[in-house]
Amino acid sequence: MTSSYFFSNFVKNEQTEKIIDYLEKYAVDKHLQVYLIDKPLGENKYTYGQKEIVVLLIPKSKIVFINLGEPIDAFEEFYEDFVEDLGIISDKYEYKKILGRPKEWKLQATNKVESFEFDQLEQILYDMQISDPKWQKNCDLLISLLTGSINDIDRVQDDVPRTLLDKIKQKIILYDGDQTRFIYNKSDSEMITIQGLSGTGKTELLLQKLKDLYIKDEKSKILFTCWNKVLSDSLKDRIPNFFNFMKVEQQIEWDSRLFCFHAWGSYANMYSGAYRYICGFYNIPFNMYSRSTTFDTFCIAALESIQNIKNSDEDKFEYAFDYSFIDESQDFPQSFFDLVKMVTSSTVYIAGDIFQDIFSRDNQMISEPDFLLSKCYRTDPRTLMFAHALGMGLFEENKLRWLDDSQWKACGYQFENKEGMYTLRREPLRRFEELDINGFESVKLLFGDSLTQDETIEIVLNQIQNIRLQNETVKPGDIAIIFIDSNNYVYSIADKMVARIEDKYGWPVNRAYETKQVLPNMILLSNSNNAKGLEFPFVICITSNIFDSYRYRNTLYTMLTRSFIQSILIITQPIDIELKGQLKSGLNKIYNDGCMCIKEPSEKERDEIKTKLEAHESQISLYDTFSEICEKTKISRIDTQKLFDSYIKLFNDDDPIDKVKITSWIKFNIEQMKSK
Repeated sequence: MTSSYFFSNFVKNEQTEKIIDYLEKYAVDKHLQVYLIDKPLGENKYTYGQKEIVVLLIPKSKIVFINLGEPIDAFEEFYEDFVEDLGIISDKYEYKKILGRPKEWKLQATNKVESFEFDQLEQILYDMQISDPKWQKNCDLLISLLTGSINDIDRVQDDVPRTLLDKIKQKIILYDGDQTRFIYNKSDSEMITIQGLSGTGKTELLLQKLKDLYIKDEKSKILFTCWNKVLSDSLKDRIPNFFNFMKVEQQIEWDSRLFCFHAWGSYANMYSGAYRYICGFYNIPFNMYSRSTTFDTFCIAALESIQNIKNSDEDKFEYAFDYSFIDESQDFPQSFFDLVKMVTSSTVYIAGDIFQDIFSRDNQMISEPDFLLSKCYRTDPRTLMFAHALGMGLFEENKLRWLDDSQWKACGYQFENKEGMYTLRREPLRRFEELDINGFESVKLLFGDSLTQDETIEIVLNQIQNIRLQNETVKPGDIAIIFIDSNNYVYSIADKMVARIEDKYGWPVNRAYETKQVLPNMILLSNSNNAKGLEFPFVICITSNIFDSYRYRNTLYTMLTRSFIQSILIITQPIDIELKGQLKSGLNKIYNDGCMCIKEPSEKERDEIKTKLEAHESQISLYDTFSEICEKTKISRIDTQKLFDSYIKLFNDDDPIDKVKITSWIKFNIEQMKSK
């Protein structure tokens, strides 16, 4: 049994087997994170000679040192050295300004068991519990240091939070068992795969592993890649910020030790993409983008060429990289993974979103990933359930998507099937578990009746006012207003809404569809294209109706899960009465019983769903089509985004995609831009 609630870096033997088995069962039964370690996990320089000592960590509890057989003086030496080293780590990450020196916390935060018998374990678990909220928080901070789950100490602060907003904002994040195993467990595998929902921390884990390998092997060459340029540019900014936060002293050597670029690249620059670099490194032909040939075809050709090079003289074969990281793996063909593995001497780490597009084909999901992250740590489980249900049409008679039992489990659902009626629920998360959320609506549905722009704005203002009244420490940057519809409605209402918000509350508003970034201490107002990958305590989503378009439903699901406290969905026009009742009833079931009860589709209905999915999958998205045309005509990424934003103001992105019309429109407008 391997549980996300439990982590141990001990190999089971006659001495530790009973303890490990007992604590793992305890963790699962109590839904508690439990760690059993012999040294600080994130710091390789701290090691100890004593082998028969375990350190037990449980959130909101004291750190317990258990002697399994060392002499008392050796046990005391271990304890003092361990506490001293923990104090050094605390100082390194600036926790000391809250925790103080070890002499100020070790009596309150640690326990010692000098002579251990197994039947003592139940009493130890009871005695280590802490009731004082201040010391609960301090012990969680110490555990975060020992497990390498470093928190921003300025966010956590030194006071005990009182409001729901502050409690969640200041929540000390700890890696769960699966995440910790990925970071610290050693593996000889050539490929290690991670899959999970959005918000499960996949990219964060890749960054942790990247940091460890970069420090450990100072001569290593490491690739970090993803499909598109926007994300790769974001990662190239994020990596140095992460290294700085984690106090990495080594300088990043871009394009000599660390290579971060998107998948394809351009002929003129060898360092513009993973495929381009590999072609240059092995001096094989590089194929530029062509609508008539796929990336898969080019990867297969490159793989064959490199295999021939290796076969000709395997002893002299050079690897382009020592380690490789591939993020958003659902965007790639298998041939790309094979190509990267061919040119990587050690391990390739692959992370993908199991639910990135809730209408993806079944074969997007790796059947048995090495690490399956099923817990979404961003979003309240009730919000996530409702967003999944709305996105897949689960509350409706004609469903848009259905998962088989293994896929429900992979997406973090516990389920029971009785005579074709599925009961689906999610486990509570540590981010919310001890908070009193009974009666608190993590999702609010507000139905309009042909609302005018002014009436819509008033509803938004009222919701902002409610948020302000219920959360005295709320700031403008805690709120996002997102327009779901893909037409130009956002642009026609935005100026009025911005003026009213600034006039009534004096809060500045960031038009993210213009700035293309999150600006501090400003309400974010955006269409859905500029809110992906972001998160806020409160999200207000506005849509005119609930449409059946796959792209629309996926967008709706994605935007509702941008919140980690509350999502408010405002529907401005009358919707089908039956659908309205289904949404209300489904959400009430989630609130009252913590689950969804969904009728399983018949075989005929499943076939119809599959047919619709296949038709949907055959269409490339408007944004991707637009980007491909612009890249072929050598239009910069900045100008591509400007053109795309202008295009969707005029045309609905759910209309049939006409490449001829788009190409003509782009050419005309790029000429207009040049003439100015």
